[in-house]
Amino acid sequence: MLVFVVETITGGGALGAQLPASLIAEGALMRDTLIGDLEDLPGVRVVTTHDARFPAPPRGTSTALRLGDDAASVWRLMAQEAECCWPIAPESEGVLERLVRDFRAHCRRVVAPDVETIALCASKRRTAEALASAGVPVVPTWPLDALPEAVRGPFVVKPDDGAGGLGLRVIERRPAPPFAPGQVVQPFLAGEAASLTLLCQSGRTHVLTANRQHIVHVAGTLRFTGVAVGAFPVDEALRSFGESIGAALPGLHGLVGVDYIATAEGPVAVEVNPRLTTSYAGLRQSLAVNPLAFMSEFIRDGAVPDLPHLPPALPVDIVPEE
Repeated sequence: MLVFVVETITGGGALGAQLPASLIAEGALMRDTLIGDLEDLPGVRVVTTHDARFPAPPRGTSTALRLGDDAASVWRLMAQEAECCWPIAPESEGVLERLVRDFRAHCRRVVAPDVETIALCASKRRTAEALASAGVPVVPTWPLDALPEAVRGPFVVKPDDGAGGLGLRVIERRPAPPFAPGQVVQPFLAGEAASLTLLCQSGRTHVLTANRQHIVHVAGTLRFTGVAVGAFPVDEALRSFGESIGAALPGLHGLVGVDYIATAEGPVAVEVNPRLTTSYAGLRQSLAVNPLAFMSEFIRDGAVPDLPHLPPALPVDIVPEE
């Protein structure tokens, strides 16, 4: 099977643009791990692209893209030739949604959620509303000018349409006008920053690992510096929490991430990432098995398999090198 993997940050989606080193490091880490896991499956060959300013992935066959190349056209041709496409892209600004639409027009198998769910997850406010309406504990999220008077700080202010924690601020007092457009506000909850790695399809959800996020609070910002994959045991509470998110968003498909706060009262969702996250880079070592080894039918047919009994995950620290 020929699988086309594209990670847009390192794959040529920003030719000539200056990119944060953190995004380049995280993108390359996810891309290289996924390609290696795929090529370790019998009969699977991977093709991809890379921005010529950056090193090619160590495995797979990669086409270098340079300034002046039309990345979208190259990706479209590669999607037509592949038997399966696996995109990795930010959901913000419609990037992942457009890519998935394009790939599905040219390839029968695309490992990604449906486009409506991708668009919903790109909005922090819409995601919170969808989860809350399904009874999932979630951090309340409001437009800046709709923050209820009774809510007290501190607060987290972030773009409603954003990914990767970019543009996030922590403030002690209520935001005051004039309000920047496209921003939302959430209460800053006490607890530990964490995430789940889920395997989802049509409301059926497997919780693979629960991870501790390394977050540094500096000068009013929160910065992601890495993740301990499998740091927490997946107990019944976390399993139920993950399954409730999959049921609330039945359009999720594939390996996705959920950011949450581990509070004294239990897990509270922050946002849903409808794609691979940095945690994927530690999944194989944490589970002591190639996470794609039991997914051949998923990649081939889009069906979530019955997973074998997996041993308890072992903590694995992933720190993207900038």
